[in-house]
Amino acid sequence: MTAGQEEREDDRLHVSPGPYDPATAVEPDRDIPSYTDPVARDFSTALGGPVGAHALVGFQRFFTPLRLILLVAVLFLALGWTTKAGCLQQKSENGELVLDWSGSRPYVSMCYSDTVPLYSAERLNEGLMPYKTQFTDTDATGAPQERYMEYPVLTGMYQYASMRIAKAWTYLHEQWGVPAAIEVVLFFTVSALGLAMFWLLAIWATTRSSGAGRRPWDVMIMAASPLVIVHAFTNFDAIAVAATAVGMLLWARRRPGWAGVVLGLGTAAKLYPVFILVVLLFLCLRAGRLRPWVTASAAAAAAWLAVNLPVAVMWPQGWWEFFHRNSIRAVDMDSIYAVVSSFTGGWVFGGEGPRGGASPLANGITFVLFLFVIAGVAYLALKAPRRPRVAQLAFLIVAGFLLVNKVWSPQYSLWLVPLAVLAIPHTRILLAWMTIDALVWVPRMMYFLGMQNKGLPEQAFTVTVLLRDIAVIGLCALVIRQIYRPEEDLVRSTFPGPYSPPLDDPAGGVLDGAPDSESLPGPLRSRSAQRGRYQTNTASSAARPHTPIQTPH
Repeated sequence: MTAGQEEREDDRLHVSPGPYDPATAVEPDRDIPSYTDPVARDFSTALGGPVGAHALVGFQRFFTPLRLILLVAVLFLALGWTTKAGCLQQKSENGELVLDWSGSRPYVSMCYSDTVPLYSAERLNEGLMPYKTQFTDTDATGAPQERYMEYPVLTGMYQYASMRIAKAWTYLHEQWGVPAAIEVVLFFTVSALGLAMFWLLAIWATTRSSGAGRRPWDVMIMAASPLVIVHAFTNFDAIAVAATAVGMLLWARRRPGWAGVVLGLGTAAKLYPVFILVVLLFLCLRAGRLRPWVTASAAAAAAWLAVNLPVAVMWPQGWWEFFHRNSIRAVDMDSIYAVVSSFTGGWVFGGEGPRGGASPLANGITFVLFLFVIAGVAYLALKAPRRPRVAQLAFLIVAGFLLVNKVWSPQYSLWLVPLAVLAIPHTRILLAWMTIDALVWVPRMMYFLGMQNKGLPEQAFTVTVLLRDIAVIGLCALVIRQIYRPEEDLVRSTFPGPYSPPLDDPAGGVLDGAPDSESLPGPLRSRSAQRGRYQTNTASSAARPHTPIQTPH
């Protein structure tokens, strides 16, 4: 190659193939966290600063936001595994391997998980079919009682399936010599792997729902949540969390029938997914779109019956155990009632200790207060100046249920994580709440350890519960504020641009962009709806024109 040819080749390599076009550099309406999120902006400084103005955003073939978020989720799930590993230690006793929980290991190591004691407490170690076999246990006073599996059917059958896999692995060990451990460790391992898959499914669905795909990075705080490290494997709640997230995604995709099916299955695992249908009822009533809600509700009822009816018919007493146990369950030490009792020096609901005793008064107060929560959500849905987003009301009703319920098991906080991400995607605020909530686990374990073992006193624990409740109430207040000031809602104000109106509800499905119904009675309509306000300012997120993002230089 001659000198002239080399010079021309060098010029060709350094000349842009064409003028810069922002439409080809940035995917329309994609959120850029390193510019819009303070936490991401500060973190990006360690990696070279915010994304460049000429970067190709949204066109990656492999390292997509979803795959990176799932990768981070796997890392945090692995950390969650390590927090429980201390309770899987084994020791030899009389020539047999047994679980080593000596020296109050679950509390000192803070590795406690319900999964381990439930293996024997629910008689899974005996290979019994849940709901079919009655067994004798003792109540809080030490008196014998006859009982069955106390979990909802789908969760109970998940435990049964995990037990059968663990026993099958033990059989392979005995027959073929494959490596194995004691059965309860195998049971925990199988259960945890399944729960990890459910959590990843919830992250996938939440990412797809987040701003209709325009704000995928919001879900990073769900993947990297401190609550995942502490509670991903504390119990089986990831099943219902995944069902709720997928059900909301299907609703956002305008598939109310399938959304109902998944929410019905979630309700067969835990009660709270049915609250999403309550929220949708109020919003569909305001929009005059009741047919999709009826379709979703009918499908949910059919799915729930398909799971529960066979068990209820074959073993009615065992099936009823879940409802019976909840009605007689004492006030939980993580509830606001135990906090009040702790600081007033008396147990409001009878009994002794932070859990109090089983009391009709506790059930009645919880029920009445939750009715007030539902009424408040209904008021916001119908009377707010602009129709709230589905995720906003879903977060409020689930958070309200937890705050007024007599039981708030620590892993229940996982219920709020995907709803909070969709409702209020403020990373710093959510990270602060999740950290406070996760740290409640430390004084809880130290309180269980007992003062005689250098544990913490009761009020050292209840103070942290109160701080967690205050944090959740603060989140609820922020959601309500943004309902009444939609211009402060990050999801609705995502890149409106000069030629496109603000978003309505990207996860609203048939509600997205729908005007308020004029057939509602006057007392049920908001004043803004009566004046026609927001009717022309609301556009469907799917149909509105796209404007390329002009990233700053």
